[in-house]
Amino acid sequence: MTKSPSSKPIDIKISTVVAVSAILRTLDLPTLDAALKQMTGGMPDYFDNELAVLDVAGCAAHGAIDWSALIALFKASSLNAVAVRGADEALHAKIIAAGLSIDTLVKPRVEEAPAAAAPVVIEPAPLPAPAPAPVPAPAAPAPVAASTLIIDTPVRAGQRVYARGADLVVTAVVNSGAELIADGSIHVYAPLRGRALAGASGNIEARIFALSMEAELVSIAGTYRTFEGGLPKEVARKAAQVKLAGERIDVVSIRD
Repeated sequence: MTKSPSSKPIDIKISTVVAVSAILRTLDLPTLDAALKQMTGGMPDYFDNELAVLDVAGCAAHGAIDWSALIALFKASSLNAVAVRGADEALHAKIIAAGLSIDTLVKPRVEEAPAAAAPVVIEPAPLPAPAPAPVPAPAAPAPVAASTLIIDTPVRAGQRVYARGADLVVTAVVNSGAELIADGSIHVYAPLRGRALAGASGNIEARIFALSMEAELVSIAGTYRTFEGGLPKEVARKAAQVKLAGERIDVVSIRD
């Protein structure tokens, strides 16, 4: 079959994936192995090959971690370790050499209550809430506000902020090397110097707004554009917005 001239053998788009968090409270491999077997009942496919982020922030002596053995231990329980969170920065090179990424996800400010002491805790994605019983609708229902995550501190290089199912508003500078991700639109009321990925769950109507557009990379619904040669002069360091036009990313100025 002859391919049309417009056919492309591969398309590369920005995407986000869902992974469970494995929060480790010990680095003793036999203890972790026993805890996982107890949790899964010895079923090798219990987690169905889920991706996992290994959170070692609560463990001491990170330098003693055998990353290859740790990956194999979770693989035996059908968990595919893809990233590490909370490790000492001096170990990042070893972690990357083991085939893992560094996850520096910025969490919301509401702290969770400490869990009971346990060697390992697996946090799967939350299940949807059961549908409520039907009730009579009010005569004039109040409008429901869209979900929004607000960050009012600078986002540093290496940090990632993900507004899942929401718009993202940042009122401070987003530094080079930082990454903003939102299922909705992204609003930055300061210089945007890092990466911004809006419409991460496929919303093609999402947009990116910045008071000073200095981004390294922007993406709408997986279609992205980089600026190695610099932004167009009509929008560089000016108030601008990013939107999707077909399969093209447009960066246009915001005029009064």
